Amino acid sequence: MDLTTLLLCTLLLTACCCRRSAGVPDKVEPKPEILEFQVGDNAHLNCDSSLSIDDLSHVDWFFKHKDQRIHIFQVRRGQGQPDPGEYQHRLTLLDGANLSLEHVTPKDERIFICQVKGLASHTQEKYIQLQIYKAPKEPTIQASPSGISVISKVPQEVATCNGEDGYPIPHVTWYKNRRPLKDKNRIRITEVRTKESSGLYTVKSTLWAQLDKEDKDALFYCELSYRLPGGDHMKESKEVNVTVYYPMEKVWLEVTPNRLLKEGDKVELKCLSDGNPPPHFTIRKQDPISLSWLEVENISDGVLILEQAQKHHSGLYECLGLDFETGVETTDQQQLLVNYVSNVQVQPKAPVMSEGSSLKLNCSAESSQPLVFHWKREKTDEVLKNGSVLHLTNLTREAGGGYLCVASVPKVPGLKHTQLVNVTINGSPWVMAKEAHMWVRENEVVNLTCEVSGQPRPTISWSVNGTVHEHEKDFQTVLSILKVQVIPELLAKGAVCRASNSLGSNKTTIFLELVNLTTLTITTTGNTTSSQSTTTITSPSSAKANSTSTAGTKQESKGVVIVAVIVCILLLAVLGAVLYFLYKKGKMPCGRSGKQEITLPLARKNEIVVEVKSDKLPEEMGLLQGSNGDKRAPRDQGEKYIDLRH
Repeated sequence: MDLTTLLLCTLLLTACCCRRSAGVPDKVEPKPEILEFQVGDNAHLNCDSSLSIDDLSHVDWFFKHKDQRIHIFQVRRGQGQPDPGEYQHRLTLLDGANLSLEHVTPKDERIFICQVKGLASHTQEKYIQLQIYKAPKEPTIQASPSGISVISKVPQEVATCNGEDGYPIPHVTWYKNRRPLKDKNRIRITEVRTKESSGLYTVKSTLWAQLDKEDKDALFYCELSYRLPGGDHMKESKEVNVTVYYPMEKVWLEVTPNRLLKEGDKVELKCLSDGNPPPHFTIRKQDPISLSWLEVENISDGVLILEQAQKHHSGLYECLGLDFETGVETTDQQQLLVNYVSNVQVQPKAPVMSEGSSLKLNCSAESSQPLVFHWKREKTDEVLKNGSVLHLTNLTREAGGGYLCVASVPKVPGLKHTQLVNVTINGSPWVMAKEAHMWVRENEVVNLTCEVSGQPRPTISWSVNGTVHEHEKDFQTVLSILKVQVIPELLAKGAVCRASNSLGSNKTTIFLELVNLTTLTITTTGNTTSSQSTTTITSPSSAKANSTSTAGTKQESKGVVIVAVIVCILLLAVLGAVLYFLYKKGKMPCGRSGKQEITLPLARKNEIVVEVKSDKLPEEMGLLQGSNGDKRAPRDQGEKYIDLRH
């Protein structure tokens, strides 16, 4: 380099330095227009040149990267041409020199420059700043699974909050019971921000704190604050509760149900404490004699269950709680009382009395509460008297049987016990009836029942042979059942049941009577000119009604009666329908004469006979009425002949 060139460079450098020292400013960029869009929107980039459209002969678009301008689009005489690169396929020329940028992303948050050169080489520039926003997803929160101990001297992790896919980075605020928490003193908040390949951000915020016992029910949540075009927004997570561990201060023993207890109740003794986690529980019972404590077995998690509480379960119980973390041991005691009624006794225990004598029954019992007594008759459940003493005077045979002494505790509903005493009245055998009647069919097998009362227990025998079964109806009544076949000899003499004991004897006779079936016959004889109709009704030979001594005899008679009545009604209905049909057809004149003649068609030459038998008993049959309303004797068989003619 020669001396002249060196001198020239020195002069230029000096002039430049003098210009800067004189405060001459560099070219100042114009303030950019700010446009806000959400991710995925189409952004309109308007050039807005003051030059006329005819002068827009040369327009270039750039975006600014650090201190450099990167050319992305050019317009020449109304024709647009994108440059190769990231915007090649996303820019579209609108009217004039305006552009449309499709599907903006966080990477498009930059300054775009529109440069216009007129025909007179006059140059204008416009700066556009794009601001891109994206709302984050709903925040998620996770409470610390390990819990927090209140005796810790440093903050422990309470919960973690995640906000995903937001732009710009969302701001996280923590709340406890709807009040914001600040990062100071016993509170510490840490945050990790991650930028995804899409340009979106995920933020993970962790709350650390020292908690107290009062925070065991506290609810924590996080809030994400973010901006969208037009304003600020926020999203809240759900509320969570974190497990807080704290030492116990006291224990107590709870008994359920919380009422007066009685034998047979299900009772639960449960140890409880105000510590978390619960301490180790032990339940002990005090021996009432030695006053020493005996550990109760079969407890689970500090709970003792008595499925059927009894008198011996009463006593003093103690719950002992041991906190392993602090080594503190705490106890509580509870008195358990199971109310009872026991040892109910009646004197005399099994009295045996004579008819006409008197008896005094005394009842006593033991209980944990005041008792009341009353007496009831066993077979009727009737209350006879209140009080512990029952007087029975002028005893009769009917006074024998069971008596119940009921001892109850009014203060404890449902607590009562009873004692049964059987009073025996000595006497000769007594039968239900001196004689009884039973309807039977010949050769059938029947059961004859004989019921006898008496004390001492009577011996029963039958006058006929058969199979005999005996059983006691109660402590002074015997049932003897004879299974026998109905034969002529039995029908003639009946069956005698004899009962005897040391005080006398008695008997009852059961008479058997045959059931005769009622026969109803309708006979129709036809020929070419006339026909004949015959109706025959046969009644039992005896209409005598007799009562029976057993339930079995009555039930059998009633069954036969019901069947007979139903059959007779059906037969009369059928007969009436036939006669009414013939009358309506004009084939039978109306009249009350015993015989009517009507000519039948030649084709009806056959004879029709209908016979119906009824099991209706004599006492149910009554008297049969004739056609004129007059009654007929049971054995009277009326005949009716009807001559059917055209």
